[in-house]
Amino acid sequence: MTNQRAEERLRHIEALEAWLGDARDGLPEEVFRFVSRLTPLVNVDLLVKDGEGRTLLTWRDDQFYGPGWHVPGSIIRYKEPAIDRVHQCAREELGAEVDPTLMPIFVMESIVGDRTRGHFISLLFECRLLTGPDERRRTTSDTPAPGQWQWHARPPANLISEHARYARFF
Repeated sequence: MTNQRAEERLRHIEALEAWLGDARDGLPEEVFRFVSRLTPLVNVDLLVKDGEGRTLLTWRDDQFYGPGWHVPGSIIRYKEPAIDRVHQCAREELGAEVDPTLMPIFVMESIVGDRTRGHFISLLFECRLLTGPDERRRTTSDTPAPGQWQWHARPPANLISEHARYARFF
């Protein structure tokens, strides 16, 4: 690599950083996807149970995992404490406030093929509901919409494959 190419690359990186602003505010989707092809992502997942021992899952249907139930989760932002992301995820995905364990109860690495968002370090936090979840998001159908939730006594057959690792916690 020539010194000139290294300097040119540095100028591009500096221009991109200036354009992006503060990464703590999140990244534009195309930049986030690019970053996720270069480095592992760290995410939090929320294990929420009710008084009957059922687990709260939300429905997703996207290009990364397809349709299925999943443990609510979210990717940690730059310089954001994991516990803050747990609280934000509960508000965004469940419309609820939670009391999480201070430390994850399970840590898992997953590497999924050769794709965008293909390498994760997942931190599972056990959470007790303080409010909610938002009843307007409860599914009343056999064909839930993305973002709807439902209690599950056992792992459903249509649990996304990446969350099968959590089956022992149901």
